Amino acid sequence: MKKFEETKFTIPALKGISAKTIEEHLKLYAGYVKHANLILEHIDELAKDAEKYAYELGEIHRRFSFEFNGMRNHEYYFKSFEGGAKALSPKSKLGEMLAQEWGSFDGWLARFKSIALTRGIGWAMLYYDKQTERLLTAWVDEQHLGQLSMCAVVLALDMWEHSYVADYQPSGKKKYTENFFENLNWEVIEKNFSDA
Repeated sequence: MKKFEETKFTIPALKGISAKTIEEHLKLYAGYVKHANLILEHIDELAKDAEKYAYELGEIHRRFSFEFNGMRNHEYYFKSFEGGAKALSPKSKLGEMLAQEWGSFDGWLARFKSIALTRGIGWAMLYYDKQTERLLTAWVDEQHLGQLSMCAVVLALDMWEHSYVADYQPSGKKKYTENFFENLNWEVIEKNFSDA
């Protein structure tokens, strides 16, 4: 069986997100990769007697979406830091689309930050919907509940406690969100958008 492999990231020193937090966070990402592979192996084993293991197969399939999306969401998150902070040009195609959809980049940013401050654990996401050719924002519970079907991820902001509590405490969610945007390499985000 072909296995998923960990992506190796080159993340520079970040403002407000410590090297220790990134180190621990990368270990969690490695766990998602490992468990996505283990689940697929286990599904193959159980499927040999699918009638006997129907309940287990149903539950483990649900778990697979959690592990798989945890793996992929984190890949978008970590890649967005590579190469160091670089601003988004308002004249870029992405900059123009954000302004068209939300009135201005700042209008989009305020909306996105409000999504990030949703109570609970999950992800603030910016997607591109190919069918309507527009950008959409969403909150994803945990890793997988609320992902938008057939939409490509452009930007993923991890709002699980492990991404900020060591540096900010539970009450520091807003400051972490502010610093996340100061560390973004918008060239990476623009590439996600152009790939979509």
